[in-house]
Amino acid sequence: MPLPLEPHASGEEVRDLHRRLASAGYPSHTDTLDRYGAETVAAVCAFQLARGLASTGTCDMATWSHLVEAGFRLGDRLLYLHSPMLRGDDVADLQLRLGSLGFDAGRIDGIFGVQTERALAEFQRNAGLPTDAIAGQETIRELSRLGAKTDLRDPVAVVREREHLRRTPRSLVGRRIVLGEFGGSAALVLATARHLRELAASVVTLHHPDSSRQAADTNAAEAEMYLAVQTCAEPECTALYFATTGYVSEGGKRLAELVALAMQTTLLFDCITLGSRTSVLRETRMPAVHLRVGPASTVSTQLATLAVALATATERWFVEPLDESHPQPQPLLGP
Repeated sequence: MPLPLEPHASGEEVRDLHRRLASAGYPSHTDTLDRYGAETVAAVCAFQLARGLASTGTCDMATWSHLVEAGFRLGDRLLYLHSPMLRGDDVADLQLRLGSLGFDAGRIDGIFGVQTERALAEFQRNAGLPTDAIAGQETIRELSRLGAKTDLRDPVAVVREREHLRRTPRSLVGRRIVLGEFGGSAALVLATARHLRELAASVVTLHHPDSSRQAADTNAAEAEMYLAVQTCAEPECTALYFATTGYVSEGGKRLAELVALAMQTTLLFDCITLGSRTSVLRETRMPAVHLRVGPASTVSTQLATLAVALATATERWFVEPLDESHPQPQPLLGP
């Protein structure tokens, strides 16, 4: 598939795009199937928005990957630990069902990893099923039967993160932080790291351009918090945190709110927070935020002030990692 697919494109690739959009719940009724017209742009934007992706209307690699994953429904295929790991909405559905029944499948990230395998095997053992850690039809039927009796709003992963954050020390001293940079933000990341080290935090900075590599390195460092910074050409300030259907990282959302407030106070224009499924947020295993801020010229001229603001927001998060004064956040909603 040649990507990106953009408005005014035509051909079999656009037909395939339309089929996948329709399967995900975003059909185009007026555009011809082999033409990337205005309604196709609107459908792609709506899909991107629902998945927490940048709503550009262009089908790039990230959008295509999510479209492929959205095409899988629980029961369409056998789910098991595989290399490379299986990804898809069916995996996320499995994780949500297991977590809602009290089996810790990890974050609802749609990636079938070791933790999901263990939770599945434990469920099978408790349900009296063959313990093969394969989600086949018999296992799915039992999950559906038992899941009908549960409330799907609080899977184990949500409860675990909440309780872990409530138990952690309310101090920045000695805490493990990873700062990542994308898109020319190295100076801001390094300046922020310097301020955090002066506050006695343990800080690692990552500069690899591949987001999955950054996520893997952050997990290997056993970081307690991850903050990525990306500078943009246009005026923008968006703090992204991990959220998907059935799951919100409450610690990530709280961090995003504090970062957005700090940026807004410094830049004097609105900074929004948004639940997202970008790969670096999806693949990290701790509260994480991906900050997109611009224009780059403003970041450069206010570098010192912005670095202090980010360090202050980070310190405050370690003191108050959860917002206990508001109702619990809701996950992203699918179509």
